[in-house]
Amino acid sequence: MNVVTLLKKKVRGLMDNDSAHDFAHIMRVYKNAQMICKKERVNKKLVLCAVLLHDIVSYPKSDKRSKLSSIQSAEKSKKILKKFNFTNEEIQIISDAIRDHSFSQNKVPSTMVGKILQDADRLDAIGAIGIARVFAVGGFEKRPFYNVKDPFCKNRLPDDKIWTLDHFYQKLLKLESLMNTKSGKIEAKKRTKILTNFLNQLKNEIQ
Repeated sequence: MNVVTLLKKKVRGLMDNDSAHDFAHIMRVYKNAQMICKKERVNKKLVLCAVLLHDIVSYPKSDKRSKLSSIQSAEKSKKILKKFNFTNEEIQIISDAIRDHSFSQNKVPSTMVGKILQDADRLDAIGAIGIARVFAVGGFEKRPFYNVKDPFCKNRLPDDKIWTLDHFYQKLLKLESLMNTKSGKIEAKKRTKILTNFLNQLKNEIQ
């Protein structure tokens, strides 16, 4: 059994996150990363290990510690990777990728491993699955779907801590322009179209 398969089993046992950041999310990001790796010169093993470990700490979005999730996941990953006999250099590459991947950190990762992790994770935030995840988190946090007076943020700044739909404007519609890899950009364009089609249909139904 190779190290990636062993690590997958380890992570499956560790995951206790909400439905938007559970082990199914990890495996979707894993699939996205595999797709991107086919087109990039990169150590695929390091990418897949970074994917498996990127959400091993995940605080609810309403928790003050939420912005620390990626930093704490990176630190926790170091301890796990040492037990799997990764070199210090490999551990650093993986942990740096995990630390820098999240949207809230507002960073562009310095390595291709980090860039692919970031793209693969962001792809799972858009498209049909992205819509499902947005409303899963909104329900978990007991937020209303939208601001009744201005659902689509025409005359106000979005605030996704209050209204679920605002997350589209605060984050999701921006992700296509922030992708690092060519494969990521191509897939993000397709998935962003699904978001805009959804918003147009929603507009027809509620206004």
